Amino acid sequence: MKSVLAVIDLQNVFATPASEWFTPRFAEVLPPIHRLVDAFGNDVVFTRFIAPSHPEGAWKQYYEQWPFALRPPDAPLYQVISEFQPSSTVDATTFGKWTSRLATRVGGAGLVLAGVSTDCCVLSTALAAADAGVSVTVVSDACAGVDDESHAKALDLMRLYGPLVKVATTDEVLG
Repeated sequence: MKSVLAVIDLQNVFATPASEWFTPRFAEVLPPIHRLVDAFGNDVVFTRFIAPSHPEGAWKQYYEQWPFALRPPDAPLYQVISEFQPSSTVDATTFGKWTSRLATRVGGAGLVLAGVSTDCCVLSTALAAADAGVSVTVVSDACAGVDDESHAKALDLMRLYGPLVKVATTDEVLG
């Protein structure tokens, strides 16, 4: 089955050590992500987490906790890291990136997920896509969590959704 690779939130806000949302193993997942992006060619989508212009509901409390993040979508912290230059991105003001735009891009294909963070945006995207009936593969060594324990727990949780969600390594996906 043909699949589309979604590279979740490879943004400066998660890559920069000084950021409150820094993902410690961010740099370690870049080599496998480069391999995946090269292999998937035109079947790659990059996503970005961006702040809403006016938070609603529980998001108000969220941004009271993280006021630094209330920036416009073109703010440097929300840009995809410079070593990747996607022609366009799927932006969402939610953790999950399974939006109508991503669903349209995936069509009837499977979805392969890489990026950050395993325990938040990757997990949220995987479960929403699986609920929509999409075959999802999460690339374990091409994702990073807020810490190693959370990364491992998130992968274990997603394995519980098999056969809708599969966890595999880069080598297994490309093999």
